[in-house]
Amino acid sequence: MADNRTAGGAMNILSSGGRDLDRTLRLEWLETNGRGGFASGTVAGANTRRYHALLLTARTPPGGRVVLVNQLEEWLDLDGRSFPLSTNCYPGAVYPSGYEYCTGFSTDPWPTWTFDCDGTAVQRELFTVHGRDLVIVRWRLLGKKNRRVTLRVRPKLTGRDYHATHRENDSLSTDASIETGTVTWRPYPALPPVRAFHAGDYRHAPEWYRQIEFPLEQQRGLDHTEDWWSPGEFTIDLTTGATHTIAFTSDTLDTLDIPALTRRERARRTKLAQSASATDALANALWRATDAYLSERGEQQTVIAGYPWFTDWGRDTFIALPGLCLVTGRFEIAWQIIAAFAAHVSEGMIPNRFPDVGEQPEYNTIDASLWFIHAIDRYLDAAQDESRVRATAWPAVKQILDGYRHGTRYGIRMDEDGLIAGGVPGAQLTWMDAKIGEWVVTPRHGKPVEIQALWVRALEVGERLARRFGEAAYADQCQADRAQAVTSFQQRFWYEPGGYLYDVIDGPEGPDASLRPNQLYAISLANDLVPRDRAQQILRLVKQQLVTPVGLRTLSPDDPRYRPRYEGGVPERDSAYHQGTVWPFLLGPMVTAWIKSFGRNAAARKAARGLLNGLEAHLAEACLGQISEIFDAEDPHDPRGCCAQAWSVAEPLRALIEDLSPSEKPARNPVKAIIVRRKKSH
Repeated sequence: MADNRTAGGAMNILSSGGRDLDRTLRLEWLETNGRGGFASGTVAGANTRRYHALLLTARTPPGGRVVLVNQLEEWLDLDGRSFPLSTNCYPGAVYPSGYEYCTGFSTDPWPTWTFDCDGTAVQRELFTVHGRDLVIVRWRLLGKKNRRVTLRVRPKLTGRDYHATHRENDSLSTDASIETGTVTWRPYPALPPVRAFHAGDYRHAPEWYRQIEFPLEQQRGLDHTEDWWSPGEFTIDLTTGATHTIAFTSDTLDTLDIPALTRRERARRTKLAQSASATDALANALWRATDAYLSERGEQQTVIAGYPWFTDWGRDTFIALPGLCLVTGRFEIAWQIIAAFAAHVSEGMIPNRFPDVGEQPEYNTIDASLWFIHAIDRYLDAAQDESRVRATAWPAVKQILDGYRHGTRYGIRMDEDGLIAGGVPGAQLTWMDAKIGEWVVTPRHGKPVEIQALWVRALEVGERLARRFGEAAYADQCQADRAQAVTSFQQRFWYEPGGYLYDVIDGPEGPDASLRPNQLYAISLANDLVPRDRAQQILRLVKQQLVTPVGLRTLSPDDPRYRPRYEGGVPERDSAYHQGTVWPFLLGPMVTAWIKSFGRNAAARKAARGLLNGLEAHLAEACLGQISEIFDAEDPHDPRGCCAQAWSVAEPLRALIEDLSPSEKPARNPVKAIIVRRKKSH
């Protein structure tokens, strides 16, 4: 199977037959709707995760996600023969085998399959509509042959939490409301009904399909089979050149203008592709990928941390915000995200997570609040929106700075040396947050290196904003606190035997000299924490020990705790999560630190750009057009975790545009056309 790029830059997979089942089961596609809902699956057509679905909606965007329609089983009848277009995995069997007839797949402008059934070519398209809980599937008979062709389509439904699996049961309602052009099912009263709009015939004939198998869930050591309920069958006579459509929605609609919705969605995606005007092909691809992560939350916007299982997290949101929103010119969305979190500051902390169920945010992070301050300053610099920052964001900044000065949850406080300490038994507060039962894998209690860099950066922002807003005394306090923190950092964090920075000091077991990538932030976020000669020394060592083609290892291979593979059940995977596993988002601070330390000359830019080369190939290896959450630490660096991760896309994109653009000033390209305003009622 070869791949290339279309003129619009989307991924175009040209298959010598989608007949390479192993390969096409590994290739995933993703369609998001800007409300926390999404459709996803594999190029082969089979669902290999419990999260793969046709209609998966967020009842309280972006949370409360439920799977309503899992898949379609499709058959093409012509000249007395039946050809499958769909594929499913069962224990020990694959049925039907539509992948055998697939001759091509593209993501331009949405997932599109081409099938060859005994010389008759059929095109199948599938896409979500932005701002709607709606998915449209279209079929088109290609060529000029005059043959009678009938398409049979059986939807498969469950009605479950997207983290769960479904079993055959007697409580499911098998009723249907059938009208001309529409049919409605409601398997469970607690969930919204599913309505299908179609232009064919519908025959109500309920059946159960049992023991569908999800190979990726089996690899993860989780429940990996479920049962699907199929209410009936659509039949559509296909005619050459015409487009035949079925739309599935949980919206309460009596009519649906599918051609108008299709034109609108195509136009939206065209504008997005045209806005990605960088000269770097990787930057263009990542720019388009950013659209997937922006979602409604109430009256404002938020960032989905990753697909298929994350919603919005404070840390991920503000690490990703510059790359998702600022370098792409989505200033209004950036502001809505900032304002949403500013409204939830508590005891000097922003939430790390808004739970799927319930309204009580979780405040279990030492760094998210500091990333929030960093993002506010970046937003003000990009948007020059002084009035809203002063009225809404500045009070939140002061609450956070004062909260850290005086002490807040989890022992987070400014110590006598001006540095930030934190940590209590059983808590994991930094981004290296894996926990197995009561075992915190990488506790990092004490004074982690990146937290000090973020604190120094936050005090710099505090001083700048205070002077801008006429609060001289507060500015002086921030300036003095920052000077003390810088001095203490320089005196205490250099690990002379290794020639790099301690990862943590003042921990329960003394200073931690683990060679990890967290020290990059001391170079990328501040100009005066690490002298240039030492910064260059650190970067050369990090490049030698931690850099891989797809990201940075979280621990040196020379460390006895190093884990080369992220595999097995939950305990095995979590114990490897930050003990060697590769994270691509760390390429962002690596590139920024490299340019800061070695300059913006051509040689330095070439070396820094080379760090990102492996991501280009990865765009065609897992979730097409997206970057995975993590990778194995050793060759072949198999992708793991979420198949599409916000900061994996955002941080390399930010670095490409800010640090590696040819001009001395970072490129700016406001994209007013793709700013998502608050959605009107349907």
